[in-house]
Amino acid sequence: MEYVFATGNAHKLEELRRIAAGSGVAFVSMKDAGADLDIAEDGATFAENAAIKALAAARATGRYALADDSGLCVDYLGGAPGALSARFMGEDTPYSVKNAEIIRLLEGTGEEGRGARFVCVIALSAPDGTVITETGEVAGVIAKEPSGGGGFGYDPIFLIPELGKTAAELSPAEKDAVSHRGKALRKMLARIAGGSP
Repeated sequence: MEYVFATGNAHKLEELRRIAAGSGVAFVSMKDAGADLDIAEDGATFAENAAIKALAAARATGRYALADDSGLCVDYLGGAPGALSARFMGEDTPYSVKNAEIIRLLEGTGEEGRGARFVCVIALSAPDGTVITETGEVAGVIAKEPSGGGGFGYDPIFLIPELGKTAAELSPAEKDAVSHRGKALRKMLARIAGGSP
C-alpha cells in the first residue's frame, strides 16, 4: 500500500519511512505524487493542521494521503510554542536560534518549570474528505544547553530523563522507539492494517 505523505521535510519523510519499514505501507512525497502545493497551516491545533495538510494532498492527488503536525510544548511557557513550533520566531529562523531563545526564556526557573512534551498528530485523509487522526506524545525536560548532532528541530534541547539523552543524542532506532512521531505513526499503521481507509 502506497500513501502520499504531505511534507516537504526530507528528514521527516526519511524518519517516517524508517518507522513504517516492514509494515507493508510505503510513502511517497507530494512532489513524487505530482502535487506542488503550498498549504496554509492556519489551524489552531496540531490536529487541525494535520487534517488540513492531509486533506489538501488527498484532493490534489486523488490518493489517500497522510500528514503530521508536531511540535514542542513547554510547561513554563503555557504549552508554547505548540502548534506554532515551526513558525516560532519566523519559519526562516534557524533552529539553533529558536533553541537558544527557549533556553533563555527558561532562565531562572527551577527544574519543575522545565517540563515539556513533544506532540505529534498524524492525519489520514481519503480523497472523499474522510479524515482520521492519531496522537503520540513523549515527555521530557528542556536541557540547559543544546547537545547532540542527530535529529532536527528542537531535538538538541529536548532531554528524555529516563534515557539520560537529548533527542538529538539518540540513534535513529532509539529515537523511533520512543518518539512522538513513532508512537502516532504506529497507531495509524495499526488502524490501516485493521482496515481503516
